[in-house]
Amino acid sequence: MQNTSIGLLIDLVSVLGALFAMWKGGFAERVTAVVVILNVITGEVAYILVPISEAMIRLFNDGITALVLLGVTVRFGALWMGGVMLFFAAQFSLHSYYLGTDRPHDFLHALINNIDFSGIIGCLIIGTAVVWRQRVSARMAASA
Repeated sequence: MQNTSIGLLIDLVSVLGALFAMWKGGFAERVTAVVVILNVITGEVAYILVPISEAMIRLFNDGITALVLLGVTVRFGALWMGGVMLFFAAQFSLHSYYLGTDRPHDFLHALINNIDFSGIIGCLIIGTAVVWRQRVSARMAASA
């Protein structure tokens, strides 16, 4: 994400969504939250410290993130994780296309990137809400 107000807002929502997952989620949601927070931090640090290599760092960062989340998906098999993996595949393809064609990051790149990353966070929040609701329902059923 570029360092604009919309990009910073999406980063903030991403971190808040990840904190929600760490607070109310299960193990898979917590691991995903940590990975998402590390992804956001790495992207922002790359933008600040090495803007020349930012595109390559983001490509590598998203690739590593997708590989870690693939392991989480295979281990836990949650439906929301499938959505996250599809969004990360699109994210990786976006970065690869722009890097491979040597296109400068334009409005279209920012738009697709922001929508895609919002989808990733949306899947994480929905998955966390589902796990939280299942846990509350199980407690209510056990106490009844």
